[in-house]
Amino acid sequence: MLSPAALVGLRIDAREVAYSAADTLLYALSLGFGADPLDAHQLGYVYEQAQQVVPTFPLVVGYPGFFMRDPRFTLGWDRLLHAEEHLVLHRQLPPAGIVRDCTHIDALVDRGADKGCFVQTRKELHSENDGLHLATLYSNLLCRDDGGGGSGGTPRPALESAPASSPDRLETVTTLPQQGLLYRLSGDTNPVHVDPDAARRAGFDRPLLHGRCTLGLAVHAVMRACLAYDGAGITEIMVRFAAPFFPGETLQVSCWQTRDKIQFAAASAERGIPVLSHGLIRLAD
Repeated sequence: MLSPAALVGLRIDAREVAYSAADTLLYALSLGFGADPLDAHQLGYVYEQAQQVVPTFPLVVGYPGFFMRDPRFTLGWDRLLHAEEHLVLHRQLPPAGIVRDCTHIDALVDRGADKGCFVQTRKELHSENDGLHLATLYSNLLCRDDGGGGSGGTPRPALESAPASSPDRLETVTTLPQQGLLYRLSGDTNPVHVDPDAARRAGFDRPLLHGRCTLGLAVHAVMRACLAYDGAGITEIMVRFAAPFFPGETLQVSCWQTRDKIQFAAASAERGIPVLSHGLIRLAD
């Protein structure tokens, strides 16, 4: 494994990416938009004549691929899980365009030989034609078999936990058994989400849903419950992945809303366990 000193600051991807209206439509469909074909609010995200862009779309634009498989890292990629995401939206993405993506490793946090390590990355998205800063994505990846090698860089601050009070709103999301197969068409082809053998090697009895897909489903639920499907005012989205969520399960989303933010958490209804925690959506003034 590369030392923390060699990892921190390493650029793992830089590319120019073109995406089309079909890409944004497919992404919205993979998160359940359009499930009610008579809902005009949902239709805006899945119909090219009235197309809006789901706020979480930067999660998949310019996705650097499954970089942990790169032999340079010698990391146990088949035991990797997403731990946290923090998306900052500087501007709304257009329905189609060309973006420049650059992704770096910012920090490595050693949790101990038996607890693995966090690899914290940062992706910047800029518009290719005018250089405008579109989004910044801070990701925290848990490499479960790679602790004990030391830390490097500056760890990010802890996320804000949800209130202890009863939620203001509850929203239920029914997912498809093939939800992960649909979502992976946006670029995340980690086999643990499709291949039962890969899932078993990672310690699961079946393929689990992408963490970013679970997050997108929860944001969809929050937009429906609290924002009348208007995502234009969303400036930040952050979450911690508390436990795996599986395709075909029911996602129960709890929301706490104030003037400038919505906090949220989500659980698997069938198993009764939290799968998302420390969820927060910041809104423009």
